[in-house]
Amino acid sequence: MRIDILTLFPDTVGAVLHESILGRAAKKGIVEINCIQIRDFTENKQKQVDDYPYGGGFGCVMMAQPLKSCLDHVMESAEGLRSRVIYLSPQGRPYTQETAKRLRRDYDHLVLVCGHYEGVDERFIEACVDEEISLGDFVLTGGEIAAMAVADSVCRLVPGVLADEQCYTGESHWDGLLEYPQYTRPESWEGRAVPEILLNGDHARIERWRRKEQLRRTRDKRPDMFAAFEPQSDEDRALLKELEKERGRKQLTEPVSCRAAVSGDIPRILEITEDARAGLRRFHIDQWQGAYPDAARFLEDIRLGQCFVLEHAGDTAGFFVLSTEPQPEYDAITDGRWSAELPYCTLHRAAIAKEYRGSGASGALIRCAEEQARAFGRKYIRVDTHRKNKPMQTLLRESGYRYRGNILVDSEPGHDPHRQAFEKILKDKK
Repeated sequence: MRIDILTLFPDTVGAVLHESILGRAAKKGIVEINCIQIRDFTENKQKQVDDYPYGGGFGCVMMAQPLKSCLDHVMESAEGLRSRVIYLSPQGRPYTQETAKRLRRDYDHLVLVCGHYEGVDERFIEACVDEEISLGDFVLTGGEIAAMAVADSVCRLVPGVLADEQCYTGESHWDGLLEYPQYTRPESWEGRAVPEILLNGDHARIERWRRKEQLRRTRDKRPDMFAAFEPQSDEDRALLKELEKERGRKQLTEPVSCRAAVSGDIPRILEITEDARAGLRRFHIDQWQGAYPDAARFLEDIRLGQCFVLEHAGDTAGFFVLSTEPQPEYDAITDGRWSAELPYCTLHRAAIAKEYRGSGASGALIRCAEEQARAFGRKYIRVDTHRKNKPMQTLLRESGYRYRGNILVDSEPGHDPHRQAFEKILKDKK
């Protein structure tokens, strides 16, 4: 791909486009980017390239002759190339990723004409320009910024410029959606954690999460794009249904914090417990279907310093209990075994308020429990959940917990005692 930029500021434009990724690609001969000084082609002794407009008005207009002579010079060495002359103008069609793909696909050679002042003589546009392109509905002092944007966006699609095709096929606008969020080290920064799903190594779940985030971001940030998007698979349609169900729920607008519960939290904890009990009942899960857990149980947890609440924007979004005492029922695990015999914390009695379901608060609860385990001096967590409680099992797996076997829990006499047991050995913080 060869790109010639006709400009009054070739040194400035060239300095930008010959740095970093494009600079390395140019050195390898993958792309060729030339910046040509329009002023060198004027026939005026004073090197004048503009004059006052006929009919009066403010400012000056670039003359057709220097532009045409500069273009002729460029085209002399472009024989045999599929060339396209583009004028960067606020009157052009809005530039999109589809335009970049088309220019890369259909042409070997682009000539980008940078206007200045009040524009260029219309006769040059009529005689020489194939199309006009605009970056958006605003006006710049010249076409250089727009030309650099076009050159950059087209060249990065040329094979060999980026390390792999996936470097751009997964980005914003490629298939009509915005890109999913990206994270890097450290895992926690100023109270904001990397989503646990990105840390567990399950690539199928990661890809599904990323696709869902693409749909969510496009819907929330660019409703115009979202309205034009057509689902590309059954999975897209399923994810869109999930997003629609989640839409009425609260969103996490700031980091979730965790603190030790106090007796004054009991009414809210019981309210969340009742909502969770009703939800389990709807799915025919025989867990929390009696008196357990009740206020007395939570007050004892608080007395022992084992009960914690999640707070978001001044609201209690959930709670959990984390104990350091060994659990006798865990010694009788069947159909498997624990992978380690280390001092552990046990995650008990955890729930998220119904208005926060689907908001990411469940993952935040797990992360808070892990932070509290570290504060207790433990790097090993065990947890159990009802054998039919698929949402909790999914959350644990997505949070990096491993299924280890089955146990019996007698905390709810008269109800199904069968539980699945999970564990996680916490990594050292990086």
